[in-house]
Amino acid sequence: MAKAGGLGWRGGLLLALIVVVALAATGVWNPFPGVWDWVDRSEPISEPDVVWQQRVGGTPRSVTIAGDTVVVEQRTRVEARSLATGDQLWERKADWSAVAGGDRDAVVVVGKLLVKGYEVLDPTTGATRRRDGDAVAVWTYRNLLLDARCVDATDCTISAWEPRGTAPVWTAFVPGVRSGLLGDNPGLLGTRRLDAVRIDEEVAGPEAVPPLLGFPIDGRVHVLDTATGRVLQNVEPGRDERLSVVGGRLLRITARSQDGTCYFAISGRDPATGRETWQRAGVNLRTADNAGCVQREDPQGARNVLIGVAPDAREAVLDGYDGRLLLVAAAGERLLAVDDRHALVRPADKRAVVSHELGTGRVRWTRPASAKAGAALTPYAAVLADEKPSRLVALDPRTGRELASLRTAANALAVGPNGMVIGEGREIGYVRFGGAAGAPAGPGDGGVPGPGGVPGSTAGVPGPADSCGPKRELCPG
Repeated sequence: MAKAGGLGWRGGLLLALIVVVALAATGVWNPFPGVWDWVDRSEPISEPDVVWQQRVGGTPRSVTIAGDTVVVEQRTRVEARSLATGDQLWERKADWSAVAGGDRDAVVVVGKLLVKGYEVLDPTTGATRRRDGDAVAVWTYRNLLLDARCVDATDCTISAWEPRGTAPVWTAFVPGVRSGLLGDNPGLLGTRRLDAVRIDEEVAGPEAVPPLLGFPIDGRVHVLDTATGRVLQNVEPGRDERLSVVGGRLLRITARSQDGTCYFAISGRDPATGRETWQRAGVNLRTADNAGCVQREDPQGARNVLIGVAPDAREAVLDGYDGRLLLVAAAGERLLAVDDRHALVRPADKRAVVSHELGTGRVRWTRPASAKAGAALTPYAAVLADEKPSRLVALDPRTGRELASLRTAANALAVGPNGMVIGEGREIGYVRFGGAAGAPAGPGDGGVPGPGGVPGSTAGVPGPADSCGPKRELCPG
Protein backbone atom coordinates (compact mmCIF):
# COMPACT_ATOMS: atom_id res chain seq x y z
CA MET A 1 0.00 0.00 0.00
CA ALA A 2 1.29 3.48 -0.92
CA LYS A 3 2.16 5.81 1.92
CA ALA A 4 -0.27 8.66 2.66
CA GLY A 5 2.32 11.31 1.86
CA GLY A 6 3.47 9.71 -1.41
CA LEU A 7 2.15 10.20 -4.92
CA GLY A 8 1.26 6.56 -5.43
CA TRP A 9 1.45 4.89 -8.88
CA ARG A 10 -1.46 6.93 -10.22
CA GLY A 11 0.19 10.14 -9.19
CA GLY A 12 3.49 9.05 -10.73
CA LEU A 13 1.78 8.23 -14.02
CA LEU A 14 0.04 11.61 -14.02
CA LEU A 15 3.32 13.39 -13.32
CA ALA A 16 5.05 11.55 -16.17
CA LEU A 17 2.23 12.49 -18.54
CA ILE A 18 2.48 16.14 -17.50
CA VAL A 19 6.24 16.08 -18.17
CA VAL A 20 5.77 14.54 -21.66
CA VAL A 21 3.09 17.12 -22.55
CA ALA A 22 5.36 19.93 -21.38
CA LEU A 23 8.26 18.65 -23.46
CA ALA A 24 6.03 18.31 -26.52
CA ALA A 25 4.59 21.81 -26.06
CA THR A 26 8.08 23.36 -25.85
CA GLY A 27 9.33 21.40 -28.86
CA VAL A 28 12.00 19.56 -26.88
CA TRP A 29 10.59 16.10 -27.57
CA ASN A 30 7.28 15.05 -29.16
CA PRO A 31 6.52 11.31 -29.22
CA PHE A 32 2.89 11.67 -30.30
CA PRO A 33 3.29 11.64 -34.14
CA GLY A 34 5.28 8.43 -33.96
CA VAL A 35 2.78 6.87 -31.57
CA TRP A 36 -0.10 7.82 -33.87
CA ASP A 37 1.74 6.42 -36.89
CA TRP A 38 2.16 3.15 -35.00
CA VAL A 39 -1.55 3.06 -34.04
CA ASP A 40 -2.70 4.00 -37.57
CA ARG A 41 -0.28 1.68 -39.38
CA SER A 42 -2.04 -0.50 -41.96
CA GLU A 43 -1.69 -4.22 -42.26
CA PRO A 44 0.24 -5.33 -45.39
CA ILE A 45 -2.20 -5.91 -48.26
CA SER A 46 -0.24 -8.81 -49.73
CA GLU A 47 2.20 -11.57 -48.96
CA PRO A 48 5.02 -11.19 -49.92
CA ASP A 49 4.96 -7.52 -49.03
CA VAL A 50 4.74 -4.81 -51.69
CA VAL A 51 7.54 -2.35 -52.51
CA TRP A 52 5.45 0.39 -50.90
CA GLN A 53 1.96 0.77 -49.48
CA GLN A 54 0.09 4.03 -48.98
CA ARG A 55 -3.38 5.12 -47.89
CA VAL A 56 -4.94 7.58 -50.35
CA GLY A 57 -7.52 10.24 -49.56
CA GLY A 58 -10.53 8.31 -50.88
CA THR A 59 -11.50 5.07 -52.56
CA PRO A 60 -9.88 5.14 -56.04
CA ARG A 61 -12.12 5.29 -59.09
CA SER A 62 -9.15 4.56 -61.34
CA VAL A 63 -5.39 4.13 -61.00
CA THR A 64 -2.94 4.58 -63.89
CA ILE A 65 0.83 4.21 -64.14
CA ALA A 66 2.03 7.33 -66.00
CA GLY A 67 5.76 7.32 -66.58
CA ASP A 68 7.39 7.41 -63.15
CA THR A 69 4.19 8.29 -61.32
CA VAL A 70 0.97 6.63 -60.21
CA VAL A 71 -2.12 8.74 -60.90
CA VAL A 72 -5.06 8.05 -58.57
CA GLU A 73 -8.49 9.36 -59.53
CA GLN A 74 -10.97 9.77 -56.67
CA ARG A 75 -14.51 11.10 -56.51
CA THR A 76 -13.69 14.82 -56.24
CA ARG A 77 -9.91 14.95 -56.61
CA VAL A 78 -6.90 13.45 -58.31
CA GLU A 79 -3.44 12.85 -56.86
CA ALA A 80 -0.10 11.61 -58.15
CA ARG A 81 2.41 9.50 -56.26
CA SER A 82 5.98 8.48 -56.93
CA LEU A 83 6.22 5.06 -58.57
CA ALA A 84 9.47 4.47 -56.67
CA THR A 85 8.35 5.37 -53.13
CA GLY A 86 4.59 5.94 -53.11
CA ASP A 87 5.06 9.44 -51.68
CA GLN A 88 2.44 11.96 -52.74
CA LEU A 89 3.75 14.41 -55.36
CA TRP A 90 0.67 16.61 -55.74
CA GLU A 91 -3.09 16.71 -55.30
CA ARG A 92 -5.76 18.56 -57.24
CA LYS A 93 -9.53 19.04 -57.01
CA ALA A 94 -11.23 17.56 -60.08
CA ASP A 95 -14.51 15.81 -60.91
CA TRP A 96 -12.84 13.67 -63.57
CA SER A 97 -9.34 12.84 -64.73
CA ALA A 98 -7.68 10.67 -67.36
CA VAL A 99 -4.14 9.88 -68.49
CA ALA A 100 -2.85 10.28 -72.05
CA GLY A 101 0.58 9.51 -73.49
CA GLY A 102 3.25 6.96 -72.66
CA ASP A 103 6.62 6.98 -70.86
CA ARG A 104 8.18 10.20 -72.09
CA ASP A 105 5.06 12.23 -72.83
CA ALA A 106 2.46 11.20 -70.23
CA VAL A 107 0.01 13.87 -69.10
CA VAL A 108 -2.97 14.01 -66.75
CA VAL A 109 -6.15 15.62 -68.08
CA VAL A 110 -8.59 17.02 -65.49
CA GLY A 111 -11.94 18.80 -65.61
CA LYS A 112 -15.21 19.51 -63.83
CA LEU A 113 -18.62 18.02 -64.48
CA LEU A 114 -21.01 20.16 -66.55
CA VAL A 115 -18.29 22.80 -66.95
CA LYS A 116 -16.59 23.42 -70.28
CA GLY A 117 -12.86 23.05 -70.63
CA TYR A 118 -10.03 20.99 -69.20
CA GLU A 119 -6.41 21.27 -68.10
CA VAL A 120 -3.41 19.18 -69.13
CA LEU A 121 -1.10 18.58 -66.17
CA ASP A 122 2.44 17.33 -65.81
CA PRO A 123 2.19 13.97 -63.98
CA THR A 124 5.30 14.60 -61.85
CA THR A 125 4.73 18.19 -60.73
CA GLY A 126 1.02 18.78 -61.31
CA ALA A 127 1.88 21.98 -63.19
CA THR A 128 -0.53 23.04 -65.94
CA ARG A 129 0.99 22.48 -69.37
CA ARG A 130 -2.06 23.56 -71.38
CA ARG A 131 -5.49 24.92 -70.57
CA ASP A 132 -8.67 24.82 -72.68
CA GLY A 133 -11.86 26.68 -71.82
CA ASP A 134 -14.30 25.49 -74.50
CA ALA A 135 -14.16 21.69 -74.90
CA VAL A 136 -17.14 19.61 -73.78
CA ALA A 137 -15.52 16.16 -74.08
CA VAL A 138 -12.03 14.61 -74.10
CA TRP A 139 -10.72 11.21 -75.25
CA THR A 140 -7.29 10.06 -74.07
CA TYR A 141 -4.98 7.58 -75.81
CA ARG A 142 -1.36 6.52 -75.57
CA ASN A 143 -0.36 8.56 -78.60
CA LEU A 144 -3.15 11.12 -79.01
CA LEU A 145 -5.62 13.30 -77.13
CA LEU A 146 -8.92 14.26 -78.76
CA ASP A 147 -11.29 17.01 -77.65
CA ALA A 148 -14.65 18.26 -78.89
CA ARG A 149 -15.99 21.82 -78.75
CA CYS A 150 -19.29 23.16 -80.04
CA VAL A 151 -20.35 26.61 -81.22
CA ASP A 152 -23.92 25.36 -80.88
CA ALA A 153 -25.61 21.97 -80.61
CA THR A 154 -25.26 21.23 -84.34
CA ASP A 155 -21.89 22.83 -85.07
CA CYS A 156 -18.91 21.11 -83.44
CA THR A 157 -15.25 20.38 -84.10
CA ILE A 158 -13.06 17.51 -82.95
CA SER A 159 -9.36 18.26 -82.61
CA ALA A 160 -6.43 15.88 -82.19
CA TRP A 161 -3.40 16.80 -80.08
CA GLU A 162 -0.16 15.08 -79.29
CA PRO A 163 -0.26 14.45 -75.52
CA ARG A 164 2.13 17.33 -74.83
CA GLY A 165 1.42 19.24 -78.02
CA THR A 166 0.55 22.94 -78.07
CA ALA A 167 -1.25 23.01 -81.42
CA PRO A 168 -3.79 20.58 -82.93
CA VAL A 169 -2.52 17.92 -85.33
CA TRP A 170 -5.84 18.15 -87.20
CA THR A 171 -9.38 19.41 -86.74
CA ALA A 172 -12.57 17.81 -88.08
CA PHE A 173 -16.06 19.28 -88.32
CA VAL A 174 -19.07 17.25 -87.17
CA PRO A 175 -22.73 18.30 -86.86
CA GLY A 176 -22.87 17.87 -83.08
CA VAL A 177 -21.48 15.83 -80.18
CA ARG A 178 -23.19 17.29 -77.12
CA SER A 179 -25.87 14.65 -76.73
CA GLY A 180 -24.42 12.14 -74.24
CA LEU A 181 -20.77 12.92 -75.05
CA LEU A 182 -19.51 14.84 -72.05
CA GLY A 183 -16.48 14.67 -69.74
CA ASP A 184 -13.63 12.19 -70.14
CA ASN A 185 -13.77 9.31 -72.61
CA PRO A 186 -17.51 9.20 -73.32
CA GLY A 187 -18.58 6.05 -75.12
CA LEU A 188 -17.88 5.62 -78.83
CA LEU A 189 -19.03 2.75 -81.04
CA GLY A 190 -16.35 0.07 -80.64
CA THR A 191 -16.05 -3.03 -78.46
CA ARG A 192 -16.67 -3.69 -74.77
CA ARG A 193 -14.23 -5.74 -72.75
CA LEU A 194 -14.88 -8.95 -70.90
CA ASP A 195 -15.30 -8.40 -67.17
CA ALA A 196 -12.97 -9.96 -64.60
CA VAL A 197 -13.55 -10.06 -60.85
CA ARG A 198 -10.86 -8.17 -58.86
CA ILE A 199 -9.22 -6.79 -62.00
CA ASP A 200 -9.99 -3.16 -62.88
CA GLU A 201 -11.40 -2.55 -66.35
CA GLU A 202 -8.70 0.07 -67.04
CA VAL A 203 -5.82 -2.02 -65.67
CA ALA A 204 -3.90 -1.77 -68.98
CA GLY A 205 -3.90 2.04 -69.04
CA PRO A 206 -4.45 4.12 -72.19
CA GLU A 207 -4.22 2.30 -75.53
CA ALA A 208 -3.02 3.55 -78.90
CA VAL A 209 -5.75 5.38 -80.78
CA PRO A 210 -7.58 3.06 -83.23
CA PRO A 211 -7.31 3.84 -86.95
CA LEU A 212 -11.02 4.72 -87.02
CA LEU A 213 -13.46 6.02 -84.43
CA GLY A 214 -17.24 5.88 -84.58
CA PHE A 215 -19.08 8.89 -83.11
CA PRO A 216 -22.81 8.38 -82.45
CA ILE A 217 -24.55 11.67 -83.30
CA ASP A 218 -28.32 12.13 -83.65
CA GLY A 219 -28.99 8.50 -84.54
CA ARG A 220 -26.21 8.35 -87.13
CA VAL A 221 -22.59 7.16 -86.97
CA HIS A 222 -19.80 9.46 -88.13
CA VAL A 223 -16.65 7.46 -88.92
CA LEU A 224 -13.49 9.49 -88.35
CA ASP A 225 -10.02 8.64 -89.71
CA THR A 226 -7.67 9.35 -86.78
CA ALA A 227 -4.60 9.72 -89.02
CA THR A 228 -6.00 12.57 -91.14
CA GLY A 229 -9.09 13.85 -89.34
CA ARG A 230 -11.32 13.12 -92.33
CA VAL A 231 -14.92 12.09 -91.70
CA LEU A 232 -15.18 9.09 -94.02
CA GLN A 233 -18.77 8.01 -93.45
CA ASN A 234 -22.02 9.41 -92.10
CA VAL A 235 -24.25 6.34 -91.82
CA GLU A 236 -27.70 5.71 -90.42
CA PRO A 237 -28.26 2.14 -89.17
CA GLY A 238 -31.13 0.08 -90.49
CA ARG A 239 -34.04 -0.96 -88.30
CA ASP A 240 -32.45 -4.32 -87.39
CA GLU A 241 -28.86 -3.07 -87.43
CA ARG A 242 -26.24 -1.94 -84.96
CA LEU A 243 -23.12 -0.19 -86.24
CA SER A 244 -19.68 -0.58 -84.72
CA VAL A 245 -16.18 0.54 -85.74
CA VAL A 246 -13.55 -2.15 -85.09
CA GLY A 247 -10.18 -2.95 -86.64
CA GLY A 248 -10.35 -0.29 -89.33
CA ARG A 249 -13.78 -1.42 -90.57
CA LEU A 250 -17.34 -0.24 -90.20
CA LEU A 251 -19.36 -3.25 -89.03
CA ARG A 252 -23.05 -3.56 -89.79
CA ILE A 253 -24.45 -6.13 -87.35
CA THR A 254 -27.94 -7.43 -88.11
CA ALA A 255 -30.15 -9.27 -85.62
CA ARG A 256 -33.44 -10.51 -87.07
CA SER A 257 -36.19 -12.22 -85.05
CA GLN A 258 -37.72 -15.27 -86.69
CA ASP A 259 -39.03 -18.67 -85.57
CA GLY A 260 -38.63 -17.72 -81.91
CA THR A 261 -34.91 -17.02 -82.18
CA CYS A 262 -32.45 -14.35 -83.34
CA TYR A 263 -30.58 -14.68 -86.64
CA PHE A 264 -27.33 -12.74 -86.82
CA ALA A 265 -25.22 -11.50 -89.72
CA ILE A 266 -22.10 -9.31 -89.78
CA SER A 267 -20.85 -7.22 -92.67
CA GLY A 268 -17.45 -5.51 -92.61
CA ARG A 269 -17.15 -2.48 -94.87
CA ASP A 270 -14.35 -0.25 -96.10
CA PRO A 271 -15.23 3.13 -94.54
CA ALA A 272 -13.65 5.10 -97.39
CA THR A 273 -15.69 3.48 -100.16
CA GLY A 274 -18.57 1.79 -98.37
CA ARG A 275 -17.69 -1.45 -100.17
CA GLU A 276 -18.29 -4.70 -98.31
CA THR A 277 -14.99 -6.46 -97.58
CA TRP A 278 -16.28 -9.47 -95.62
CA GLN A 279 -19.44 -11.01 -94.22
CA ARG A 280 -20.27 -13.77 -91.80
CA ALA A 281 -23.63 -15.19 -90.75
CA GLY A 282 -24.72 -17.03 -87.63
CA VAL A 283 -22.22 -15.55 -85.15
CA ASN A 284 -23.85 -13.88 -82.13
CA LEU A 285 -21.73 -10.93 -80.96
CA ARG A 286 -23.88 -10.55 -77.82
CA THR A 287 -25.22 -7.19 -78.95
CA ALA A 288 -28.90 -8.15 -78.53
CA ASP A 289 -31.06 -8.87 -75.51
CA ASN A 290 -33.80 -11.47 -75.40
CA ALA A 291 -36.68 -9.10 -76.17
CA GLY A 292 -37.23 -9.05 -79.91
CA CYS A 293 -33.49 -9.18 -80.75
CA VAL A 294 -33.09 -5.45 -80.06
CA GLN A 295 -29.37 -4.60 -80.12
CA ARG A 296 -28.46 -2.30 -77.24
CA GLU A 297 -24.82 -3.26 -76.61
CA ASP A 298 -21.53 -2.95 -78.44
CA PRO A 299 -19.97 -6.28 -79.43
CA GLN A 300 -17.54 -7.87 -76.99
CA GLY A 301 -13.86 -7.81 -77.87
CA ALA A 302 -10.73 -5.69 -77.59
CA ARG A 303 -8.86 -3.46 -79.97
CA ASN A 304 -9.13 -5.12 -83.42
CA VAL A 305 -10.83 -8.40 -82.50
CA LEU A 306 -14.41 -9.45 -81.72
CA ILE A 307 -15.82 -12.21 -79.53
CA GLY A 308 -18.86 -14.12 -80.72
CA VAL A 309 -20.83 -17.30 -80.17
CA ALA A 310 -21.14 -19.74 -83.07
CA PRO A 311 -24.43 -21.57 -83.80
CA ASP A 312 -23.07 -24.65 -81.98
CA ALA A 313 -22.62 -22.51 -78.80
CA ARG A 314 -18.81 -22.46 -79.04
CA GLU A 315 -17.13 -19.11 -78.44
CA ALA A 316 -14.98 -17.65 -81.20
CA VAL A 317 -12.60 -14.74 -81.82
CA LEU A 318 -12.94 -12.85 -85.13
CA ASP A 319 -10.60 -10.45 -86.87
CA GLY A 320 -12.48 -7.16 -87.24
CA TYR A 321 -10.42 -6.24 -90.31
CA ASP A 322 -11.14 -9.23 -92.56
CA GLY A 323 -13.60 -11.42 -90.61
CA ARG A 324 -11.24 -14.38 -90.19
CA LEU A 325 -11.89 -16.82 -87.37
CA LEU A 326 -8.75 -16.42 -85.26
CA LEU A 327 -9.83 -18.94 -82.62
CA VAL A 328 -12.77 -21.29 -82.11
CA ALA A 329 -12.99 -22.63 -78.56
CA ALA A 330 -13.79 -26.25 -77.88
CA ALA A 331 -17.16 -27.24 -76.45
CA GLY A 332 -17.44 -26.14 -72.83
CA GLU A 333 -14.49 -23.73 -72.99
CA ARG A 334 -14.94 -20.11 -71.94
CA LEU A 335 -13.05 -17.04 -73.14
CA LEU A 336 -11.74 -14.93 -70.25
CA ALA A 337 -9.69 -12.24 -72.04
CA VAL A 338 -8.46 -11.31 -75.53
CA ASP A 339 -6.21 -8.84 -77.27
CA ASP A 340 -4.82 -8.70 -80.81
CA ARG A 341 -2.43 -11.61 -80.24
CA HIS A 342 -3.66 -13.87 -77.48
CA ALA A 343 -6.78 -15.29 -75.87
CA LEU A 344 -7.03 -16.63 -72.34
CA VAL A 345 -9.43 -19.57 -72.13
CA ARG A 346 -10.87 -21.59 -69.25
CA PRO A 347 -11.08 -25.24 -70.40
CA ALA A 348 -14.17 -27.38 -69.88
CA ASP A 349 -12.79 -29.00 -66.70
CA LYS A 350 -12.39 -25.49 -65.15
CA ARG A 351 -9.04 -26.34 -63.58
CA ALA A 352 -6.72 -24.01 -65.49
CA VAL A 353 -6.29 -20.94 -67.66
CA VAL A 354 -4.85 -21.62 -71.11
CA SER A 355 -3.23 -19.02 -73.39
CA HIS A 356 -3.81 -19.40 -77.15
CA GLU A 357 -1.98 -17.53 -79.88
CA LEU A 358 -4.62 -16.11 -82.19
CA GLY A 359 -4.58 -17.19 -85.82
CA THR A 360 -2.13 -20.07 -85.32
CA GLY A 361 -3.93 -22.56 -83.10
CA ARG A 362 -0.89 -22.75 -80.81
CA VAL A 363 -1.21 -23.11 -77.05
CA ARG A 364 1.37 -20.79 -75.50
CA TRP A 365 1.06 -21.80 -71.84
CA THR A 366 -1.22 -23.35 -69.23
CA ARG A 367 -1.62 -22.23 -65.62
CA PRO A 368 -3.59 -24.11 -62.92
CA ALA A 369 -6.52 -22.03 -61.66
CA SER A 370 -9.87 -22.43 -59.95
CA ALA A 371 -13.23 -22.42 -61.70
CA LYS A 372 -13.86 -18.80 -60.65
CA ALA A 373 -10.50 -17.31 -61.63
CA GLY A 374 -10.65 -14.03 -63.55
CA ALA A 375 -8.11 -12.86 -66.10
CA ALA A 376 -7.03 -9.84 -68.12
CA LEU A 377 -4.45 -9.20 -70.82
CA THR A 378 -2.29 -6.07 -70.80
CA PRO A 379 0.72 -5.22 -72.99
CA TYR A 380 3.11 -6.16 -70.19
CA ALA A 381 1.43 -8.96 -68.26
CA ALA A 382 -1.43 -11.40 -68.18
CA VAL A 383 -3.11 -10.98 -64.81
CA LEU A 384 -4.99 -13.79 -63.05
CA ALA A 385 -7.18 -13.25 -59.97
CA ASP A 386 -7.94 -16.45 -58.08
CA GLU A 387 -9.55 -17.43 -54.77
CA LYS A 388 -9.26 -20.09 -52.06
CA PRO A 389 -6.65 -18.87 -51.44
CA SER A 390 -7.11 -15.35 -52.82
CA ARG A 391 -4.23 -14.60 -55.17
CA LEU A 392 -3.11 -12.19 -57.84
CA VAL A 393 -0.61 -13.55 -60.37
CA ALA A 394 1.13 -11.68 -63.18
CA LEU A 395 2.55 -13.72 -66.07
CA ASP A 396 4.53 -12.98 -69.20
CA PRO A 397 1.74 -12.97 -71.82
CA ARG A 398 3.95 -14.78 -74.36
CA THR A 399 5.61 -17.47 -72.26
CA GLY A 400 3.56 -17.74 -69.06
CA ARG A 401 6.67 -17.06 -66.97
CA GLU A 402 5.68 -15.89 -63.50
CA LEU A 403 6.42 -12.22 -62.91
CA ALA A 404 4.69 -11.85 -59.54
CA SER A 405 2.57 -14.06 -57.29
CA LEU A 406 0.77 -12.56 -54.31
CA ARG A 407 -1.45 -13.99 -51.63
CA THR A 408 -3.89 -11.09 -51.34
CA ALA A 409 -7.54 -10.11 -51.42
CA ALA A 410 -6.64 -6.82 -53.15
CA ASN A 411 -7.62 -5.87 -56.70
CA ALA A 412 -5.27 -5.38 -59.65
CA LEU A 413 -5.58 -1.68 -60.49
CA ALA A 414 -2.82 -0.85 -62.99
CA VAL A 415 -0.04 -2.66 -64.85
CA GLY A 416 3.18 -1.11 -66.16
CA PRO A 417 6.35 -2.51 -67.72
CA ASN A 418 8.04 -3.25 -64.40
CA GLY A 419 5.22 -3.90 -61.98
CA MET A 420 1.60 -3.40 -61.02
CA VAL A 421 -0.44 -1.40 -58.54
CA ILE A 422 -2.86 -3.33 -56.33
CA GLY A 423 -5.43 -1.92 -53.95
CA GLU A 424 -7.95 -2.72 -51.26
CA GLY A 425 -10.24 0.06 -50.07
CA ARG A 426 -8.10 3.18 -49.65
CA GLU A 427 -4.85 1.20 -49.48
CA ILE A 428 -2.75 0.91 -52.62
CA GLY A 429 0.65 -0.71 -53.10
CA TYR A 430 3.21 -1.27 -55.83
CA VAL A 431 4.46 -4.75 -56.75
CA ARG A 432 7.65 -5.02 -58.76
CA PHE A 433 7.91 -7.75 -61.39
CA GLY A 434 10.69 -10.27 -61.08
CA GLY A 435 12.29 -8.72 -58.00
CA ALA A 436 12.02 -8.65 -54.24
CA ALA A 437 10.06 -5.98 -52.41
CA GLY A 438 12.11 -2.82 -52.10
CA ALA A 439 13.98 -3.28 -55.39
CA PRO A 440 14.71 0.06 -57.08
CA ALA A 441 12.13 1.23 -59.57
CA GLY A 442 13.02 0.93 -63.22
CA PRO A 443 12.15 3.25 -66.07
CA GLY A 444 8.56 4.32 -66.54
CA ASP A 445 5.87 2.98 -68.79
CA GLY A 446 6.93 2.77 -72.40
CA GLY A 447 5.51 4.74 -75.29
CA VAL A 448 3.74 3.24 -78.27
CA PRO A 449 5.69 0.02 -78.90
CA GLY A 450 6.91 -0.82 -82.35
CA PRO A 451 8.35 -3.88 -83.99
CA GLY A 452 11.88 -2.62 -83.61
CA GLY A 453 12.02 -2.23 -79.85
CA VAL A 454 10.27 -1.83 -76.58
CA PRO A 455 10.67 1.58 -74.93
CA GLY A 456 11.10 1.40 -71.19
CA SER A 457 11.59 -2.36 -70.97
CA THR A 458 14.34 -3.99 -68.92
CA ALA A 459 16.04 -7.33 -69.18
CA GLY A 460 13.83 -10.14 -67.97
CA VAL A 461 10.66 -8.03 -68.10
CA PRO A 462 8.36 -8.57 -71.07
CA GLY A 463 7.71 -5.68 -73.41
CA PRO A 464 4.37 -4.88 -74.97
CA ALA A 465 3.21 -6.82 -77.99
CA ASP A 466 3.43 -5.30 -81.44
CA SER A 467 0.59 -2.76 -81.64
CA CYS A 468 0.25 -2.56 -85.40
CA GLY A 469 -2.93 -4.65 -85.45
CA PRO A 470 -3.70 -7.93 -87.22
CA LYS A 471 -3.15 -6.37 -90.67
CA ARG A 472 -0.56 -3.85 -89.48
CA GLU A 473 -3.14 -1.19 -90.28
CA LEU A 474 -2.04 0.92 -87.29
CA CYS A 475 1.54 1.36 -88.48
CA PRO A 476 2.81 3.32 -91.49
CA GLY A 477 4.18 1.44 -94.45
